Amino acid sequence: MSINSQQMEKLLLGQYVFKQISFSMLLTRLKHEYAASSSPAKLEECVNEINTFLQKYSLIMTQDWVVIQNI
Repeated sequence: MSINSQQMEKLLLGQYVFKQISFSMLLTRLKHEYAASSSPAKLEECVNEINTFLQKYSLIMTQDWVVIQNI
């Protein structure tokens, strides 16, 4: 499970609903950070943080991963 920068930008700019509240909270925080500084470096930081989360919690993210793949 990993996403690329194009998927990350869609996640940051879109309105998606996820079942895992911890993922939703992480995404909300990253949205605020990206809104304050929408640089390519910040986008890459967000990608890395989301990918780390997805790798660590892949077992609980299976349903939400289907949503992410369709973005």
